[in-house]
Amino acid sequence: MCYQLKNQLGNTEAVIDDSCGISKFYAIADVLSSALKVNFLNQVDDAETLNWDFSYKKQILTLHYNMFNGVSIYPQHIKSIKRENNAVMEVAKFLERRAY
Repeated sequence: MCYQLKNQLGNTEAVIDDSCGISKFYAIADVLSSALKVNFLNQVDDAETLNWDFSYKKQILTLHYNMFNGVSIYPQHIKSIKRENNAVMEVAKFLERRAY
């Protein structure tokens, strides 16, 4: 799996897969939970979008799914700091080494 990084307004967003189904979102959430031992703090599930916040190395990140845009990870804050952006890239690199 290969991810794509997007930078906008100081945020780094890791697009894990831009054309996948919801089952891949759940598979990624399971890997984050079991392999990285993250706990999902807040889960917002709408008809077309899922946003699950989690803490990774004391940074709050969001695992995001949209039926049109796929799965991505981004910092919770609109203008994130370097530590949050680094955490996004670290999680994306971890997921890149996993097979789905």
